[in-house]
Amino acid sequence: IKPAFPGRTPMLETKGRLLTGAAGGIGRASALAAARAGARVFVADLDAAGAEESARLVRAAGGQAQAAGCDVAQAASVKTLVAAVVAAFGRIDCAFNNAGIEGSPAPVASLEEDDFDRVIAVNLKGVWLAMKYEIAAMLPHGGGAIVNTASIAGLVGTPGYSAYIASKHGVTGLTKSAALAYASHGIRVNAVCPGFIETAMTGRIFEGQAARKEGLIARIAQGRFGTPEEIAEAVVWMCSDGARYLNGHMLTVDGGYVAM
Repeated sequence: IKPAFPGRTPMLETKGRLLTGAAGGIGRASALAAARAGARVFVADLDAAGAEESARLVRAAGGQAQAAGCDVAQAASVKTLVAAVVAAFGRIDCAFNNAGIEGSPAPVASLEEDDFDRVIAVNLKGVWLAMKYEIAAMLPHGGGAIVNTASIAGLVGTPGYSAYIASKHGVTGLTKSAALAYASHGIRVNAVCPGFIETAMTGRIFEGQAARKEGLIARIAQGRFGTPEEIAEAVVWMCSDGARYLNGHMLTVDGGYVAM
């Protein structure tokens, strides 16, 4: 994989990077972008075959990648994953905690308890568990950078998908708390807040609802949904030394939706 700017040092040169939720979409695009920036990547997902395919694509493009299955809602699974990354790379320099599910499109009073619990377990507890073990791995090496996937749903509310919105608001709070707790240890913690991005998740949400999708596009200043690659480039920068003074920040990448 060639650097984006020949002759310049890649932004993440030689760094070991862990990405969860990397079987497709934003996670896969971020694995490829990180490798282009010079990182060695370790991709993980509950969909182990999808994670391995992401790693294969990185290797096919000339990068270094390994893959593993992981259930981010289970402490033992996350602990094993982080140990595998450290064994492979010697350390974790940066991590992108991207695993997430949308859950059922139900308002608060109609949402089933099992649905609520599963969304919170993956989207919020999963981020906490990932940071718990990633931070422990980073501390002996003088620091690192962590980016969590929140969402514009972590900044504003909307009817429906109440568990998802609650989980993403939780991610923004958890990110701020961790950023303050570990800044003095050289660990930066930020969150990326994607808007509406063309992924499998948004495909499911808007299936059979073309008019609703067009209505949302009309509210986006740039007049379109974003791409996984546009989020990936932001995440690579957030993990790089170029963002060394960025900490506890929720970076909105949404084409101007929230601004409207």
